[in-house]
Amino acid sequence: MNEGRMPENEWERNFYEMALKTSGSVQARRWTSLPSGGYIYSFNGPHSLFADTIRSLRALAVAHQLGHSFMGEWDVETSLLARLVQHAKTPADYAVYYGEGRDHYDLWGRTAHESIFNLNDGNYRCPNSQQGFSPFTTWTRGLAWIMLGAPEQLEFLKTLDDAELEPLGGRESIEAFLLKMAKSTCDFYIENTATDGIPYWDTGALNTHQLGDKVYDRESEPFNSAEPVDSSAAAIGAQGLLRLGHYLNDEKYIQAGLTVMKTLLSDTYLSLNESHQGLILHSVYHRPNGWDHIPEGQSVPCGESSMWGDYHAREAALYVQRLAKNEPYLKFYL
Repeated sequence: MNEGRMPENEWERNFYEMALKTSGSVQARRWTSLPSGGYIYSFNGPHSLFADTIRSLRALAVAHQLGHSFMGEWDVETSLLARLVQHAKTPADYAVYYGEGRDHYDLWGRTAHESIFNLNDGNYRCPNSQQGFSPFTTWTRGLAWIMLGAPEQLEFLKTLDDAELEPLGGRESIEAFLLKMAKSTCDFYIENTATDGIPYWDTGALNTHQLGDKVYDRESEPFNSAEPVDSSAAAIGAQGLLRLGHYLNDEKYIQAGLTVMKTLLSDTYLSLNESHQGLILHSVYHRPNGWDHIPEGQSVPCGESSMWGDYHAREAALYVQRLAKNEPYLKFYL
């Protein structure tokens, strides 16, 4: 309605706004407080912070723009913008690594899927991974969530007055940690991805060594016999690269994102079989649990799609199309 793509309808608009406000409050309710702030916890429980959840911050942002806040027990009012900023700071501090010596495997942009906290005192305990290979390697879809979530929040912050951000640490401080998180994860992706922009499902998976020392110096191999690629991580990460490049006006990230999109829409990754129910092939869901289909004659999962991969491929394609045609910028916020 805001873009004029569907007719204005007051009842329908009110219904959508109610749903958006409710969604923001539901996310804000799943909260673990820390001495330094807090986070929206995962389905694993209050001790668990997932990298994925940074994209849920869109719900808090839009609900805040609509004038909503979270009303807790005894009608205690909580700012959804405050929770958004506090949550974003937590994965920036704990899920993403910056080569600063936090552990033996600390690299610029390495990302832990899950961060574990002690609920008795709020202290950080350790990295973990639910869908990746290990706490000390990078599950590339978890990486991609951060790659996209951080730049889109930087875009959102541009819509806010400095006065709104001052009680939360100030614009300069908030933008600094979001930008550091965005650049480090996007840099890590570029460094640890095949030349066509498609990553393998985890940068340190058990059999990655079988792909050879030059695995990132050649195109991806979805039908290899060692470890699967994950096109869904590519679809999510592509938009992160593009948005960061647009935000910084940096061709490095723009071209990297376009390279990913070119590959995803090529015959190798785009499903051309009319009987196949998916769009983008070679997506991985949960490799450690063995939930991914391995076709006859293959030794690793390949050839299948996922709804999050297909959705983000479509969203990234629409993002590129709008830029190319000079149409309204694709954004989640009002």
